[in-house]
Amino acid sequence: MTLAFKITSDVTPEIDHPSEEKLISGTPEFTTWSLEETEDQFTGIWQSTPGKWYVSYDEWEYFNILEGHSVLTDADGNETQLRAGDRMVIRPGFSGTWEVLETTRKDYVIRIFA
Repeated sequence: MTLAFKITSDVTPEIDHPSEEKLISGTPEFTTWSLEETEDQFTGIWQSTPGKWYVSYDEWEYFNILEGHSVLTDADGNETQLRAGDRMVIRPGFSGTWEVLETTRKDYVIRIFA
C-alpha cells in the first residue's frame, strides 16, 4: 500500500460549469484535478474563471487559495474576501454565493458525512 504520492501533471482535469439555475453572472469555467477519491473524501485542485453562482454545502470542505481573488458571501450577506494564502473551512449547511473576480485556484479536501 502506498502511503504517499507525488502530485504530477499526469492527472487529467475535468471541465465543468455551474448549472443554469445556480448561475448569477458571467460564464465561469471550472477545472478540477481530482487527486484522490474515496467513499467519503475528495482531494484535489480546483480552478474557476470569473463569474458568480449560488452555492449550498451538504459536505465539509477545507481549502487553501493558491492564486486569484474570490468573494464568498453567506446567506446573511456577510462577505469573505479570498486571496492567495487564505485558508477556510466551510461546514455542511452553508449557503450563499461564490464570486470569482480573478481566476482562482485552490487545493481542497472535502469530507462527506452520512
